[in-house]
Amino acid sequence: MKTVFLSLTLTFLLFGFTTGFSLTFSNDEQVLDTNGNPIILGGEYYIFPATVDHHKGGLRLAKTGDSKCPDTILQNVNITGLPVKFTIPNISNGIILIGTKFDIEFTKKPNCVKSSKWLIVYDYEDDQLIFYFGIGDPESKPETSIPGIFYIEKYENAYKIVFCNDDLGGLNCKDVTRKDFKDGESRLVVSPEHLQDPYPVVFVDAPSFESGIAMDVKF
Repeated sequence: MKTVFLSLTLTFLLFGFTTGFSLTFSNDEQVLDTNGNPIILGGEYYIFPATVDHHKGGLRLAKTGDSKCPDTILQNVNITGLPVKFTIPNISNGIILIGTKFDIEFTKKPNCVKSSKWLIVYDYEDDQLIFYFGIGDPESKPETSIPGIFYIEKYENAYKIVFCNDDLGGLNCKDVTRKDFKDGESRLVVSPEHLQDPYPVVFVDAPSFESGIAMDVKF
């Protein structure tokens, strides 16, 4: 009975993804990094909050709940974190435009997962169902994970990342936002239905950034 209830709850919540969104298709506007250069497929970038100082507030992987693997994505105000790359199956290069659909994956991963690609994981927190971002292969945990694709939109003077899931036969899209976790960290989560609060971000070219600072990457 609990499995049936969870399935029905998940279906209704995913259906709610569509509210307030129309899918943005690619146009001619390039997504730029903080150096003013176009974001490219396969390039390595840090995703930082859109603040004055783009040197902290990066993403890391951590164990949460009962997981024995650091496969949950956290945003930490004090670290540089891990870089990501944007990929499209069967396409190795190209410039990412506003609305381009792609996968996101970390350039490093723990040995306990097969894939570093982003996906949604759902679990209970304080007796409430929460949809947060982690990494892994959805086939290895089909009961609790939701695959999908991402795209980037302009947001204020920065960008926001949008997640789309097509399990219900049509693309259902929601903003990527943050939820307070603990010790100055936040989980990356899908924006709740009642709260349109995107997470404004910038993209920092990893090779040029790393050449000028000492790194503090950690899981």
